Amino acid sequence: MKKTSLVSLVSVVTIGLTLAGGATASASTSTKISMVGSTALQPLAETAAKSYMSDHKSVSIDVQGGGSGTGLSQVSSGAATIGNSDLFAEQQSGIDAKKLQDHKEAVVGMAPVVNPDLKVDNLTMIQLRKIFTGKITNWKQVGGPDKKIVVINRVKGSGARATFEKAVLDGKKAVNGQEQDSNGTVQKLVYNTPGAISYLAFSYTETDQVKALKIDGVAPTAKNVENNKWKIWSYEHMYTKGKATGETKFFLKYMESSKVQKKTVEKLGYISVSDMKMTKDADGNVTKK
Repeated sequence: MKKTSLVSLVSVVTIGLTLAGGATASASTSTKISMVGSTALQPLAETAAKSYMSDHKSVSIDVQGGGSGTGLSQVSSGAATIGNSDLFAEQQSGIDAKKLQDHKEAVVGMAPVVNPDLKVDNLTMIQLRKIFTGKITNWKQVGGPDKKIVVINRVKGSGARATFEKAVLDGKKAVNGQEQDSNGTVQKLVYNTPGAISYLAFSYTETDQVKALKIDGVAPTAKNVENNKWKIWSYEHMYTKGKATGETKFFLKYMESSKVQKKTVEKLGYISVSDMKMTKDADGNVTKK
């Protein structure tokens, strides 16, 4: 009995040490991936990261916003593993694009949005330009109520702002006004401000808090983005410093999988790059594929 007990005790201790050693090894080999940047890309990044982590228990992925400029600067400095951006790296001053690798993971459409109670559903591109350059200041000038227009812009360095101004302002200077750094904040402000107008990624317009406007009678839909009938769109980039390696490489491959591209991307209001009939370069030139 004593021998049996001693053997059993030794076995238990040995197993315990093995498990402890295994836990230590597992903890030491866990991988952390940090993503920072575009708030337009954030919902897709968060959803994909959560799904990936559920299948890869040793991987921890932290997703934060902050804007495209922040994403590009953070990945360039090595402070983040992945920099999320609505901008091409070449479009951001102070960034050496040659040191970054571009992974285009989706396309985002952006639409002008107003307070849901505003009795305006359509603007011409010229009217929209005049509103954001301060030439039109009251909704009655575009067939709406006698109400002051409150322009809510995005901060300088925002990928959404760069995309919107490139497509809408035709090189003209934006009017001075409120500036916000995230889609979520803009959405709340437009909802709580009568007469407000701003612009949001499609994924933030599918709510009763804002109303997306047509431009020249064209609706802001994925199909209209795919053939460039809707002009305000950009790629959603995930940049890495140099070539992606290890778990980061596997995660980026997962982003390009049919599970993400054919399900998650569409569900969240984005457009798969593979569905685009057009391409766009860093200078904004659009051509057929």
